Amino acid sequence: MADFHLLRVFCDEAGRGGNPLAVFLEGDQVPSERRQAVAAELGLSETVFVENRQRGELRIFTPTVELEFAGHPTVGTAWLLRECGVEPRALRTLAGELAVRYQGAAAFVAGRPEWAPDFELCQLASPEAVDALQGPPDGRDLVDAWAWIDERAGVLRARVFPPRLGIAEDEATGAAAVRLCAALRRPLDVRQGRGSRILAQPLADGRIEIGGLAALDELREL
Repeated sequence: MADFHLLRVFCDEAGRGGNPLAVFLEGDQVPSERRQAVAAELGLSETVFVENRQRGELRIFTPTVELEFAGHPTVGTAWLLRECGVEPRALRTLAGELAVRYQGAAAFVAGRPEWAPDFELCQLASPEAVDALQGPPDGRDLVDAWAWIDERAGVLRARVFPPRLGIAEDEATGAAAVRLCAALRRPLDVRQGRGSRILAQPLADGRIEIGGLAALDELREL
């Protein structure tokens, strides 16, 4: 049997919100051919299998597909590794190597915007219009619907609908924040889902850094 940690990633300062994430720190205990089925069984937006803690090597699965890169799984894994006594300077995904840094209780990763899924960015007139959505606008299957809360301060409201990835609506989507930050070319404070917060900023070399807070809910046995 394999143990996994159940986290919430991109929580607010009070520990509310956040996107659930399962992380198997001993990912090699789950055979490669079983991982997609395990992710489907858990039913979370993403599940991570860490293949080497010291090198930060990991694989990421949604309930239906393996991803080369994703935001909240990498931020959450970086946060959890530090909690468990390992403080990596990088994480290695199928897409490439992400730089890792820590600031207080928060974890941050930096990667290339082209690694993220090709989210459509749909700006709406107001946060209220975002909240009123009953599903993805115009039936789109990979869309980030957003509106400014405070444009001058870079604060915005977002909801992400990625049914193409087997997820009806995501609570907090780091990869979508990467795409949006790259498009707007400015630091962002993204308020997504029911109460999640994602910080994003463009770096001088073209990478986008995302990060935030996480919380550990429990350790479970598969």
